[in-house]
Amino acid sequence: MMGLRVAGTGSFLPERVITNDDLSRTLDTSDEWIRSRTGIAARHLLEPDTPPASMGIAAARAALRRAGLGPSDVDLLIVATNVPEEIIPGSAPFIAEGLGLHHEPPFFDIKAGCAGFVFGLAVAGAMMDSGLVRTVLLVGIEALSRFVDWEDRKTCVLFGDGAGAVVLVGTEGDRGILGAALHGDATKLGLLRIPAGGVRLPASPETVAAGKHFLRMKGRGVYQSAVTMMERATLEATERAGISLADIDWLLPHQANLRIIEALVKRLGFPRDRVLVNIDRVANTSTASIPILLDEAVRAGRIGDGDILALTAFGAGACYGTVILRW
Repeated sequence: MMGLRVAGTGSFLPERVITNDDLSRTLDTSDEWIRSRTGIAARHLLEPDTPPASMGIAAARAALRRAGLGPSDVDLLIVATNVPEEIIPGSAPFIAEGLGLHHEPPFFDIKAGCAGFVFGLAVAGAMMDSGLVRTVLLVGIEALSRFVDWEDRKTCVLFGDGAGAVVLVGTEGDRGILGAALHGDATKLGLLRIPAGGVRLPASPETVAAGKHFLRMKGRGVYQSAVTMMERATLEATERAGISLADIDWLLPHQANLRIIEALVKRLGFPRDRVLVNIDRVANTSTASIPILLDEAVRAGRIGDGDILALTAFGAGACYGTVILRW
């Protein structure tokens, strides 16, 4: 593939922070119970009257600013999300409108569960390699707090809201995507789902009363599948990149659950001190988790020129994949 570099990163987390102790006041749970099972201590939640797209716009503006570029430089906007701003037309047009992309570049949503950002990165790289575009703005955004049942302690404690973004530009040299592995296992589509609200089961008084617009998750199945899926994709992507696991400087796994991350690291035999984690502070932000994690690491100076990153994720569908990226 042609060379590309991440010219800028950005992220946004809502100001409102909900701790485990806060949740214990309304749920049969505790800080110890949540931490021991998930590694999560707090999460950021979007205010009810705030449009979710505002998070993506803020993250995108930060990424463009750090790249030294403006909205007019964007050739393509890709937005990864599970639940769009509106079912029609999605989230991308709202972010494009908020950024002022008046030169009318193409934009679209990509839906691949929590792996959406990783899939979006691979799609962006392929489109750049084809010569269709030179500069891509890729955004991961999620406000799943609006779709969890706040009386179900098994799911509501897991998720937080936020957005992350990267600006990708073409470049000469050996930077860019070294290898990728993307997969989907539809036999596991029931592990994570929101049953109602789409064309299969449109919204009705009955679906609302039955709670079918809440996110439903089979926790044990997610855990068992996630670890093996990310392991397979990481090993496959590494092989395609022509490198070994020892060549990877930083592993950036989807921040779903600390137990999942630790099990993945153990199976790979990867050094724990080279695994980036922020789930304790932000919880599972789904498609936004990896770009938020990446932006934090870049701003902290942890990632340097030439570093090799492995970005790996799994999500609803079940979609999963890994991209190996030379910084």
